[in-house]
Amino acid sequence: MNVRRRRISGIAVTAATALGLGTLSACSSDSSAAGNTDKFDVVASFYPIEYLAEQIGGDHVNVTTLTEPGQEPHDLELSAKQTAQMGEADAVLYLKSLQPAVDEAIAQSDVKTKIDAASLTKLEDHGNVEHDHGGEEHADEHAEEEHSEGGEHALDPHVWLDPVKYAEIAQGVAESFEKADPDHADDYRKNAEALAKKLSGLDTAYKEGLAKTDSKVFFTNHAAFGYLAERYGLTQEAINGLDPESEPSPARIKELQEEAKADGVTTVFYETLVSDKTAKTLAKDAGLKTDVLDPLEGITDKSKGEDYVGVMEANLKALETALGAK
Repeated sequence: MNVRRRRISGIAVTAATALGLGTLSACSSDSSAAGNTDKFDVVASFYPIEYLAEQIGGDHVNVTTLTEPGQEPHDLELSAKQTAQMGEADAVLYLKSLQPAVDEAIAQSDVKTKIDAASLTKLEDHGNVEHDHGGEEHADEHAEEEHSEGGEHALDPHVWLDPVKYAEIAQGVAESFEKADPDHADDYRKNAEALAKKLSGLDTAYKEGLAKTDSKVFFTNHAAFGYLAERYGLTQEAINGLDPESEPSPARIKELQEEAKADGVTTVFYETLVSDKTAKTLAKDAGLKTDVLDPLEGITDKSKGEDYVGVMEANLKALETALGAK
């Protein structure tokens, strides 16, 4: 399937990398902290990873997470207590390169089982792509921009927003759990199979729900939905800016206004964990609506769902409405 994509600015891709790790539920209490239980103790670095650990581990695991709900992920600084708990854990589950403090602590930790989710699927570069307008000249301009912005693209870390890739990670996590805690391997395998069915159902719902739409283009606050867009034949356009709360430049607003008219865009999506000021500024200037498309970087009381599947279902409904699904 040929997916129609447009150039997303290097700045937006950098934003995606900076914001890739999301917020999580708070760390467990002292009584259930990593290393202090008779269960398989797992430290998870962010919400989608935490969800996998809990779904696959079931009753056999005690999961401790590192980032509190509502916290800006790149601002995370580990306490001495958290670092110590990590060292006492049976396993650490994380996504390498997104939170330097986590990477550094894991590198220095002697925890036996270190599971890097990024190694369990293939990460892709959603910034350096050729789009359906502009041709070679546009591509050359883009290459010059990327060179001037300081080098190669970082790989897009938002793999959990693609149910298929998320399922690949889940399978790898399950295999790691089975190896590290063989006494409960059968249960881990069964739990992983149950999770795979949930994710397959989610994938089917997205395929069917987005198969026929008036538009294939959607605007987001930052470039978190590249994998989702590619999987389901959509085009993500991220508002320019490294900081998701910054205001887009006048030039970017003008560009997005023109694209909104050309592609039938109706909605600018914002996120639950950052200000909606940017999205509302663009929406007002372009005469568009606003809605939430949650990158699932953390579950809070503002989330439109209690867990990963619930929020992904809410995201699908939002996309169906915004894109004019048939």
